[in-house]
Formats: sequence, C-alpha cells, structure tokens
Amino acid sequence: MPSTETFSLGVEEEYQLIDPRTWDLCPLAEEVMQEAQKTLGKDVQLEIQLSQIEVATPVCTSLAEVRANLARLRSSVIAAATRFGADIAASGTHPFSQWHKQSFTPKDRYLALERDFQQLAREQAIFGCHVHVGISNRELGLQIMNHARTWLAPLIALTANSPYWCGRDTGYACYRIPHWGRWPQSGLPGYFKDLAEYDGLLNLLTQTHSIDDPTKIYWDIRLSERFPTIEVRVTDVCTTLDEAVMATGLVRALIHTCYNLVMNGKPAEPIRGELLRVAHWRAARYGLGGDLLDVHAQEATPAPHLIERFLTFLRPALQDAGDWDEVSGLVNQTLREGNGAIRQRRAFQQRQRLEDVVEYVRRETARGADSGSIDPSIYRYLEHPPVSGAETGPM
Repeated sequence: MPSTETFSLGVEEEYQLIDPRTWDLCPLAEEVMQEAQKTLGKDVQLEIQLSQIEVATPVCTSLAEVRANLARLRSSVIAAATRFGADIAASGTHPFSQWHKQSFTPKDRYLALERDFQQLAREQAIFGCHVHVGISNRELGLQIMNHARTWLAPLIALTANSPYWCGRDTGYACYRIPHWGRWPQSGLPGYFKDLAEYDGLLNLLTQTHSIDDPTKIYWDIRLSERFPTIEVRVTDVCTTLDEAVMATGLVRALIHTCYNLVMNGKPAEPIRGELLRVAHWRAARYGLGGDLLDVHAQEATPAPHLIERFLTFLRPALQDAGDWDEVSGLVNQTLREGNGAIRQRRAFQQRQRLEDVVEYVRRETARGADSGSIDPSIYRYLEHPPVSGAETGPM
C-alpha cells in the first residue's frame, strides 16, 4: 500500500579519540569539537567522556545523502583531531584503554549521570550508532515500535564491532550490548498498548526521580523526545562507511515494513520479553559466528539463515525505497568478509598486539571518509572464511 510517511533519516555516530603514538584513548574532545565546529557547527558535539566525540547528520531522504554526510563528518572530525596530534577510530569499544583513566566531560548532564549512576557512568567508554527514521505521528510510531522491537537481533549480529575490553578478548562479538545493558533504563522496551501507557510510564519514572527527564530513557528502540522520529540505538558504531550505510538502510526498511503491518491492521506478535533478551544476548555473544535465536519461528538457526529471513522480511520496503541492490549487496559483503568484530580479531592474529587492532580500525575509519571500502590487506590474516556456510551470502 502507498505510504503517507517519508521515512526521512538521521544518523548519529560516536567516535573514539586516539593518540596515534600509543593507540590509547586521549581526552581532547573539547579542543577537537571546537575546531570541528568551525566547519560542522552543531553537527559535532561532546559525549559523556572527553575521549569521545559525537557527530549527527542533517535530515536525509536517501542512503546516498547519508553516505555523503557521514563521509563529510568523518573527514572534518579527522582533520580537526589532526590539529591536536590525535585521530579518531570507529569501534564499539577500545581494545585496551582502561575506563578508570578516562575523564568525564564537565557538562551538567553528564556530571548528573555520574552522580546518579556512579560506577555504571564511570565505565561508559562505549561507542554506538543511532539511526532516526521520521514518523510524524507518535501513536503510530509506538505501534511500529511494538513490531520492530522483535527484529533487532539480526542488526546486532551484522554490526557487532566490540570484541575487546580493557585488554582482553571478551568472547563477545558485541560486548557493548551486555555492558550497556546494566543501566536500568537501557535494553529492550516492553510492549505498549497505546501512547497513553507509554507516556504514563515515562511520567512515572520522572515523577519518582528515577530519571530527570524522558530523554534519559536509553532503550534499544524508542520514540525520540527531540524529533518526530523512531530512534534505533542497538548497533555498535560501524568502522566503515559501507557498514554504516547498510545499518541505516536496514533500520529504515524495518520501520517502513512495520509501518505497513500497522496500517494493514496486523497486531504485533506477543513475543515474551525474556525471549527477546536472550535473542539479543546470543546476537551479541556470537555475532555472525554461531546459532542465533529466531523469536518468530522459535528456533535456533545459524546467523546467516536468520539474516536471510530478515532480508526477506524487509525486501518489499527496500525495493520500494530503491535500496535493495545496495543494502542486500552490503549485507552479503558483511557475511563474506566478516563484521567488525571478526575483522578486529583477524587484525590481532598476525602479531597478537591490540595496538594493531586500533591501528586497523583507525585506518578503516579514515578510509571510510573517502570511499567506505574495507581494506583488502586485512584478508591476508585469514586462512578460512569467517562464517561457515556464508560464502555465497543469503541470496
């Protein structure tokens, strides 16, 4: 059926600030932001720690616009960081930097988070990507969210990019998910029957001083309090521009698909929250390298199979937007060549040095500002394909 929504796009990315002499995080966010704002204005902002910096695209209507804007933002932040002898890297965690050596950004909002959440806030050295999709009607957006919340696990697996933490391999493809999930207002939202129930919960949390305001709800998918959008917050920041475009295209297609379900009067499946949490955990733990949980079929299935089902579910919306060839091609590329976690581990294999991982991520982040392509030299570290059965992808 024809859509009355435009499904506009906006993307936020959080970057690590890196000292290229040591490959460690460095606390130069204020200096880099001020320099970058000379060209980017408010499209670049501070984050909770001074070793982090965030960018945001303007409102986009196509993946081509998203790609061009992210390339511009990355390039400008890299140029600003270089003025202070620093660089940036796009990865969900830093492989070896220690959280207790990071400095809080001296803004009231972030200092309040440390005051209220203590150790959880101090350990917040993680980096995500948030995709906004324009939905003008919040009641409609909530019903879309009820559907979309059951399809986020494949996104986690495809974009998993945080295998290392504080000098150790965590065993996770996306360690950011369980690390972030310790916050009481993070993770998956529940099912809401209507907007009154949704707003009632946010009001109750605010009135009981559990949160200061509704913007401090950090669910994996939420109605934005600042913009007329649905915001999907579940993915690690992607190293390459191609991966960021892939994730953006998948998120928009998911919202578009769920919009059609709502408009056709199809209710969201009553999938238990406990099952969805396990599905997210398995996607974070195994990424593309193990069996994931298909909550709709209620069975375990290899990651490439679940992603094939995900693409099949999204195909009409991707085709309607003219994005099918690009997004399905990027998904196939990721299945062949590995997500960020797989490639980080390959970078480590040659010399067993985590510094090599940071250098690889830094190089690929910079390359993404030009072309978004993955450095082919990384594949010399491989002796076998990254995912069994994924050589030909889901098509």
